[in-house]
Amino acid sequence: MAETVLSFVLRQLSTFLREEGRLLGRRRREVQFIRDELEQMRAFLREAEAKEEDAQPTLQQWIKQVRDAAYDTEDILDEFVARFARHPATGFYGSVRRIFSSIKNLRARHRVASEIQSIQSRIKSISEGHQRYQSEYGISAQASNSLSAVNNTTWRYSRDDALLVEEAKLVGIDQPKNHLISELLEADDHQLKVVSVVGMGGLGKTTLVKRVHEDPEVRRHFPVRAWVTVSQTCDFQYLLKDLIRQLHEGKKPVPQSIESLNTTELKKFVKDFLQQAGRYAIVFDDVWDVEFWNIIKFALPESTHGNRVMLTTRKADVASASCTESLGYIHRMEPLSFEDSWTLFCNKIFKGNSCPGHLMDVAKVILVKCEGLPLAILAISGLLALKDVNRTEEWEMVRCSLGGELEGTGKLDRVEKILSLSYSDLPLHLKTCLLYTSIYPEDYQIECYRLINLWIAERFVEWREGMRIEDVAWGYLSELISRSLIQVTEMFYEGLPDYCRIHDLLREVILLKSREQNMITITTGQPTMWPSEKVRRLVVHSSSSNNTQHHQQRPNYCFDHLRSFVTVGSTDPVLSKMLLSEISRNSKLLKVLDLSDQETQEELPNEIFKMFHLKHLNLYGTGVERVPKAIGKLQHLEHLNLGNTRVRGLPMEILKLQKLRVLRGYQLVDSSDHDYGSHGFKAPSNIGGLLALEILNCVDASSGSTIIKEIGKLTQLRELRITKLRREDGKELCSSLANIPSLRELSVDSIGKGVDHEIIDLNHHHPSLSSSSSLFLQFLRLLILRGRLEKMPQWVARLHGLVRLDLNWSGLRGEEDPLESLQHLPNLSKINFCGSYQGEGLCFKAGGFLNLKWMHLKRLEGLRWMRVEKGALPRLQILSLQLLPLLEELPLGIQHLIQLQRLYLYEMSSQLREKLLENQKEESEDYTRIAHIPEILIGYYTDDGEWRRRSLWAKEKKKKKT
Repeated sequence: MAETVLSFVLRQLSTFLREEGRLLGRRRREVQFIRDELEQMRAFLREAEAKEEDAQPTLQQWIKQVRDAAYDTEDILDEFVARFARHPATGFYGSVRRIFSSIKNLRARHRVASEIQSIQSRIKSISEGHQRYQSEYGISAQASNSLSAVNNTTWRYSRDDALLVEEAKLVGIDQPKNHLISELLEADDHQLKVVSVVGMGGLGKTTLVKRVHEDPEVRRHFPVRAWVTVSQTCDFQYLLKDLIRQLHEGKKPVPQSIESLNTTELKKFVKDFLQQAGRYAIVFDDVWDVEFWNIIKFALPESTHGNRVMLTTRKADVASASCTESLGYIHRMEPLSFEDSWTLFCNKIFKGNSCPGHLMDVAKVILVKCEGLPLAILAISGLLALKDVNRTEEWEMVRCSLGGELEGTGKLDRVEKILSLSYSDLPLHLKTCLLYTSIYPEDYQIECYRLINLWIAERFVEWREGMRIEDVAWGYLSELISRSLIQVTEMFYEGLPDYCRIHDLLREVILLKSREQNMITITTGQPTMWPSEKVRRLVVHSSSSNNTQHHQQRPNYCFDHLRSFVTVGSTDPVLSKMLLSEISRNSKLLKVLDLSDQETQEELPNEIFKMFHLKHLNLYGTGVERVPKAIGKLQHLEHLNLGNTRVRGLPMEILKLQKLRVLRGYQLVDSSDHDYGSHGFKAPSNIGGLLALEILNCVDASSGSTIIKEIGKLTQLRELRITKLRREDGKELCSSLANIPSLRELSVDSIGKGVDHEIIDLNHHHPSLSSSSSLFLQFLRLLILRGRLEKMPQWVARLHGLVRLDLNWSGLRGEEDPLESLQHLPNLSKINFCGSYQGEGLCFKAGGFLNLKWMHLKRLEGLRWMRVEKGALPRLQILSLQLLPLLEELPLGIQHLIQLQRLYLYEMSSQLREKLLENQKEESEDYTRIAHIPEILIGYYTDDGEWRRRSLWAKEKKKKKT
């Protein structure tokens, strides 16, 4: 994986030579030589690493040398910049300081020159090895995207195995199989239809589609059928010839002329044949590239016979592209349920018998690691089948060594290679970002916003013309999600994931690759964890051990090369403080310091504010109470997160941070209830001088209109959150918002709490907008208003890009029905109303809220009825009703919400609760209206104050729905 490191360092070298090269003087040429030599090695390195597993130790050692040389080059240049790129001092004292600094820096310049020459010498030696190995291993110097022979062989065997699995041995396949067959046989679809099956590697896509393709009813319906395996490295001409041979099989001889045809002629041959052959069904298995579909589709005629094409792919964009132009259907493969996983597990090991009681606990722990991945279940159960069932310790050894079994020639190395195919297909920048996710522990819920900002701080995200760096980073995350490598667990709003995770076994693979290139060092503080190599990125996890005496030992880390220090989860405070103390004294090249959720961290060492390269400082959830004036020394700081700290004000020196993009500082008013919003921070009166700011969250505006006017100068803002806005400053805020054309997220809280909030008066337009009011906040996607509203601001109804809207404590009167102005917003997908309406009823009219998927209504204490007309809310999936004490009936017309998946009824009237819990008979009127909803949960407090949550449906019905 040295190529990933090398490419990253080469980008930094090019940036350095462009921006800081003048400082090098005559050493510039030597640094250019280093860059050019490393560039020449990069193409060779890609193929060398593909053969690394089968290579001699000498080649493996050479790859390591390249990686280390690249890292050391970056170290030297960063140290050089930190020492010599300081801003020049002015005045008499500045002149004196420059003289002393020049004398002091003579030795430093000599040392840097010596180190550059040393690196140059190492690079020359490594380059000689490059030439030697190129000849010895027959590796082309040209870049190649081919996989190693080992990977290709593993891929081929795994696909063949999937095709040979007996149907009797499969579990959890009947329902998706029958569903896909119905999609293929749908009588109304007479034109070409594409059915794409998408999901991560090892889920059983090939197995499922093969069962569908071979089903007797499908065979009868489609007399012309073919199965084409595509793969990452397909030969298109070979693929088309193979398709032609299959189409002719059993019918007539294959024309010899196809051997001399080019790709265009072969496509025409296939198309002509299919137009005459009648109804066909063709499977393209394991498609990796949208471009494949863009080429093959021209060989598939769209006659009215009702032809069908099926694709399997790991990539959502391939599935979407293939289904967009036709009557398409996308089936997203889900992991097996625990019940089906257990059946498959026991069938493989115990031949259908039950698991012995003494193995039950360890077996379940192992199975949970597989997370419903059939490939992993079969591989691990095959390994366990060789163990003595009478010896629990043998199973325990397997449980403890799953990571090791995935490595090298371990019993599970085939699983590793299958999962690695998706990694190998990634472009370099995405490989680096995926490897970085190894900083998170097993089963960890990863906050997406924190992850993408760490990517940016680590310089993994490349600038793109005309795009903000954060948008590029979100694009990286979206692509990893699309490739089924990262799983979204919670959405903030449509199109923006909030939390995500990595499959446990994929995480093990990522950990192996991360360790190979010394990318991340993870410790819990145990002495066995201290490494001997140079540490570049140190991550601290919480330790399962309660014994803290080890933490008193001084770690033997070398922190001279440390680039980032990140804590994940609630770590041992003694360990964290000891490491931070060591780092602050020895890590002059630190760029990332993330101490999120370290509650006992109340202040930072003074040395932190001398770190010239520091770009990212995350103190979220720490006990920090103040920001010292020394913050102004961090000239390269881009990200400062003071969220959920005790900081209430910022010093004037913050204005010196002209590269600052992100500034967060807030604390929840009520940590148990987000509806009450947050306290903000007192900002300097001229905060408008921070012109690079893109995120400002959350400013206390109680001091008056000066702050509001300053906000209007921050024209690059994408996210703005304001608290304690005075009513009289509403007009000034609208005026300032008119100057921020790219704003995506806006949150405004008035002074007060809950029902005692002051009025928010935002029903204004700046005069310059009178002729172009449609441009006001045209890119806004999220709007949160927390405070009383006399009426809904008129401009809200024109926010056509709005995706999520929260109205808290608005208290709109009955005649100010909020639904009227919102129902035709085309992209609105999520609504949260809390104490926002005083009327007795809400009516959702036909044709309204066409894209709404999630609606939460809470604390509407006067609401007595709800009505849903047919044709309203056609895509609603989640409806949550909470603390609506006067609502005694289910919404009228709830049966029209045919897409509704979940209905939550929390702290509702006792009449409604009792009516639903006591009357679940299928012939009852209420039952028939909600029988189509898979999940209905009722939550309430008992008379004793105990919280209870009950599912309305019996277990049998829930299982059927699942």
